[in-house]
Amino acid sequence: MTSSEQATGTLRATTRLQELRRRVHFDWLDLAVIMMIGWAIWWFVDRIDGTLKYRWDWSIIPRFLVKTDLKTGATVPNVLLEGLFTTLRLAVWGLLLAMLIGLVMGMARTSKRLFLRLIAGTYVMLVRNIPPLVFVFIVVFFVASQLLTPLGINNAIARMSPEAKAWMSILFGPPRLIENFLSGLLCLSLFAGAYVTEIVRAGIESVPRSQLEAGESLVLTRWEIMRFIVMPQALRKVLPPLAGQFIQMVKDSSLVSLVSVQELSFMAMDIQVSTQKVFEVLIFTGGLYFVICYGLSLLFGYLERRALAGGG
Repeated sequence: MTSSEQATGTLRATTRLQELRRRVHFDWLDLAVIMMIGWAIWWFVDRIDGTLKYRWDWSIIPRFLVKTDLKTGATVPNVLLEGLFTTLRLAVWGLLLAMLIGLVMGMARTSKRLFLRLIAGTYVMLVRNIPPLVFVFIVVFFVASQLLTPLGINNAIARMSPEAKAWMSILFGPPRLIENFLSGLLCLSLFAGAYVTEIVRAGIESVPRSQLEAGESLVLTRWEIMRFIVMPQALRKVLPPLAGQFIQMVKDSSLVSLVSVQELSFMAMDIQVSTQKVFEVLIFTGGLYFVICYGLSLLFGYLERRALAGGG
């Protein structure tokens, strides 16, 4: 190894050490904040024990996470894990549909046609200015019920083979609750689609006008300009806010628990009513949401840094 290579290796090691020190920098202010948080937790627990005479019992949580199947003897998910899986299904499918809605409406928002801009603008204005709970009830009881019932989904599922029903359970949850799931999915997709619309619109408008004029000078159609010039550049700019919207979708899925969609919040409320252990269930459920959302934020941050390091 030459002296220049050794010097380069030493410089890289020093840079990494400095970066590590910067990330794990710890001072007295951090210690004071940690102590204040610890004191607040202790005060909260002591207040509950002393004032409310509350008896903590965390042993109920494992019972509702997994259970033993009486037929096979295998360990299977119980209501809390089933609710968690439903929440994740709602988030994944909801974001995919919201991206489709947002892409179409975002392009309509930037269209030259006034009629398309009015439709997309009205959709965004209505969704963003109606309280979420009101929007949920309107969509579920006045829109989804009119669209899903005539389709005969339950009859179609009843005629499916056992293999198809198994895949249906994996992708959408228990077949007997498929209509409730689709109602909640439609609600979340329309709600998030308005925000994705604005993300897509901002991404499209961030592309310099000169590049669009260059495409027009090459006699490209508007679709070709969007496909080959605008979208490749806009996509890199909209990915970070779309990642944030996915995290928001995980939290917003709790809204549909009010219309009997059996996701995590619905199951948690059911358990706390039956066991009267309010604090244990709510704290554990909040912890699950925190772990999922914080883990996703770390993952998306890592992917974003890799994309930037790779040049796009």
